Amino acid sequence: MLFTTAVLTSFVAATAFAHPSPEYKTTKAEAPKTFGLITIRSGSGVQNSGVQASRGSLLVNLQSQNATCEKESNFATFFIENEELKLYAAWAKPQTVYVDRSGMGQGKIGYSSCAEVSLPRNAETKGWKITDGGLTFGDNGVQACPGALDGGWSLWLTGVAKPGGLENCVGVNAKVIDTTTPVGCRYTES
Repeated sequence: MLFTTAVLTSFVAATAFAHPSPEYKTTKAEAPKTFGLITIRSGSGVQNSGVQASRGSLLVNLQSQNATCEKESNFATFFIENEELKLYAAWAKPQTVYVDRSGMGQGKIGYSSCAEVSLPRNAETKGWKITDGGLTFGDNGVQACPGALDGGWSLWLTGVAKPGGLENCVGVNAKVIDTTTPVGCRYTES
């Protein structure tokens, strides 16, 4: 009986090591799932506009985001890792997207290379998720405000009527568009 138990235990242990759980295997092997974003707001100047990253902000409708990319691209590529939204760059450390929901930041969405060093005092990086096909931060959605650089619209979290003193902002659905061929870029920060 003792011999049978020992053999059975050895067999179960060997089988477990030979066939690791699929969750562990795929989690460790998969690259981050990359995606682009478009803004959805019928009847607005930002309907179906691709989200761009330039000068430390997320924007739409820029003529050029002036990024250094693997190949030509005028749209940002993202991925989420541990609830942090990152800008995809295959050859470099990804830039981290943050929000500042304080009275000073008013819902500012920005990004930085050195998250630990150069983030604003009240910046938050964890809380990004995809809900019903759209990008959110916690329970907050995204709004687009006209008057950004080069005629673009800047993206802010919802919750403040005139973020940064900007007027005529519109709530948008930041719709996630999966990409199978991500383009890595290094985006300007200032």
